[in-house]
Amino acid sequence: MDKTDIKEPALHKGVVYALLAAALFGASTPFSKTLVGHVAPVALAGLLYLGSGVGLLACYLVRALIQRGDQDKPVALTAPDLPWLGGAIAAGGVAGPVLLMIGLTLTPASAASLLLNMEGVLTAMLAWFVFKENFDRRIFLGMLLIVVAGALLSWEQIPVLGVPWGALAIIGACLCWAIDNNLTRKVSASDPLQIAGVKGLVAGSVNLAIALAMGLSMPETRTVLMAGLVGFCGYGLSLVMFVLALRHLGTARTGAYFSAAPFVGAAISLVMLGDAPGPLFWFAAALMGGGIWLHLTETHEHAHTHAPLAHAHEHSHDSHHQHEHDFDWDGKEPHAHPHVHAPLTHVHAHYPDIHHRHDH
Repeated sequence: MDKTDIKEPALHKGVVYALLAAALFGASTPFSKTLVGHVAPVALAGLLYLGSGVGLLACYLVRALIQRGDQDKPVALTAPDLPWLGGAIAAGGVAGPVLLMIGLTLTPASAASLLLNMEGVLTAMLAWFVFKENFDRRIFLGMLLIVVAGALLSWEQIPVLGVPWGALAIIGACLCWAIDNNLTRKVSASDPLQIAGVKGLVAGSVNLAIALAMGLSMPETRTVLMAGLVGFCGYGLSLVMFVLALRHLGTARTGAYFSAAPFVGAAISLVMLGDAPGPLFWFAAALMGGGIWLHLTETHEHAHTHAPLAHAHEHSHDSHHQHEHDFDWDGKEPHAHPHVHAPLTHVHAHYPDIHHRHDH
């Protein structure tokens, strides 16, 4: 058994991707809130995702022109990826945004932003108990703090006559995105720009078709463009970063880091929309902050064995990628091509990334 000396950067690049995804998505919530009164929820969800898809399609075409003739290109989606991606689009691209827009009509943006932390919790629960991703007591305790904080925020939103429909709608959206995240992990080794672009175009088109079938009218051009811009940044670019984080961190850890998103949204809401939350909001924020801190400071190291594995993704020749090439390689790294991993047993700190999805 090899005690491998794998030096991680001061801030793992998967963490950077996840935090960028969180910041972009978190900022989109208060901006979406300003559009809610001008567009029906279903239509707004469609415009947000279509803006994401159109913007990413433009990026994809520009990248294709720049990389024309290059030997190393991102790994495209394949036929076995399509059922996973289709399920992710249905849950996270169609149902989730509609529920969020409904929730935003009934809930202050600052509280809605913090309630979105439930996405990380539900993502982790599915990853742990359905998809069998590893976790320990520290990670579980962090998630428990976030759950308690979400429950407190839901309680604060209970209207005089009963059920907190706004909070429940937002939690329902979080469940849809949790399903989406776990299904997307299955295809995370493929081109993230293609994954996010397809999701945006399909989900946006479906939601807009539903809106038109319901007889809903489209808003003025200025509102459409604003929704498209918010969607491109908060849904499109954010999802590209999220897929890259899934590749490096696994689903539950990415969801935990992504829990920083609501704090970005809440901070913007307090400044931009003038929300005035009460003491319970700040107590919930402190609990959520503690839960995220437990995740950010987690380490995981033990002896583990890599089974033989054949796949394709962008990589450099690190300790996990010591292989020969059956083509003329120009020495450029990182690069992408199908490759085979030989069996390997060693010890180092790691996340449940695409190379460390082993049993414990």
